[in-house]
Amino acid sequence: MILVTGGTGLVGAHLLLHLVENEDAIRAIYREPKSIDKTKSLFKLHQKESSFSKIEWAQADIIDVPSLENAFQNIDYVYHCAGLISYDPNDENLLRKINIEGTANIVNFCLAYNIKKMCHVSSIAALGSLASHETQITEETEWNPETPHSDYAISKYGAEIEVWRGHQEGLNVVIVNPGVIFGAGFWNQGSGTFFSAIKNGFPFYTLGSTGYVGVTDVVKIMTQLMNGDSTGERFIVIAENSSFKKIIFEIADKLKVKKPTIEAKPWLLNLGWRLDWLVSTVFRTKRKLSKYSASSLLNEDEISNFKIKNALNFEFQSIDIVIQEVVRLQQ
Repeated sequence: MILVTGGTGLVGAHLLLHLVENEDAIRAIYREPKSIDKTKSLFKLHQKESSFSKIEWAQADIIDVPSLENAFQNIDYVYHCAGLISYDPNDENLLRKINIEGTANIVNFCLAYNIKKMCHVSSIAALGSLASHETQITEETEWNPETPHSDYAISKYGAEIEVWRGHQEGLNVVIVNPGVIFGAGFWNQGSGTFFSAIKNGFPFYTLGSTGYVGVTDVVKIMTQLMNGDSTGERFIVIAENSSFKKIIFEIADKLKVKKPTIEAKPWLLNLGWRLDWLVSTVFRTKRKLSKYSASSLLNEDEISNFKIKNALNFEFQSIDIVIQEVVRLQQ
């Protein structure tokens, strides 16, 4: 039997959609009953409502050890997709608890229950920083603790350390490091906010860049790695590097809305995160733009996807097609 943590999130829900086509026994973790509706809606969106009943749901929380006992009964393989994504500095402790402590709990249960293999969903945020002689970030690029990192990045890096600990103790593991993931069904959270914000007239763009990938490609790669011989390895999962401007303009085109017209230059971003801090402090609201996230919007480091393409002979779907598909399904 397969266990999926984070079955009500973007990657976990799409993974379940993929697994029900090929697997007989699947169990997914949820925290609140209403959160399952998001996954059910995704199945409905893809006209696979009849397959939804194949999933066995278990109420548990990755930071609540007793609740995981029942979830791990009779499990052979684990896809660990659960985690918190936040760039709000006020969420530092929560990020560490969910992403690091939660992953440690999953690893410990995998070891205790002799799980055959675990796939951990990390992030390109957990990758290393380019040294002066390097031109591309790869799986081997070293993490530099002296370089500024977001709390989210630190928590995902810490989660990977827990996975490597599990591997040293005998657990077969693979780690995937996706870039910004686009997929249908989650319009108002995570990367889905790219679409909702632009549809609502978001006016800014930047010339920085990062790696992007479609969620369907992510889950295909995850299952191929789990079914293959790879263990003790991590794989960057991006289709392409692209500028925020190009992606934002492409989304605006597909949505048939006005493109943003204001380039957020460094001085504007610096002003923006300071104003955001002030508003957050005075009105006790969630941070929308931190100092680190403002800086990352100007980053132009190139990320390599050579290893995964070579390992699986994998051809990624172009991001233009992914965006077109997301818009088609959501509208």
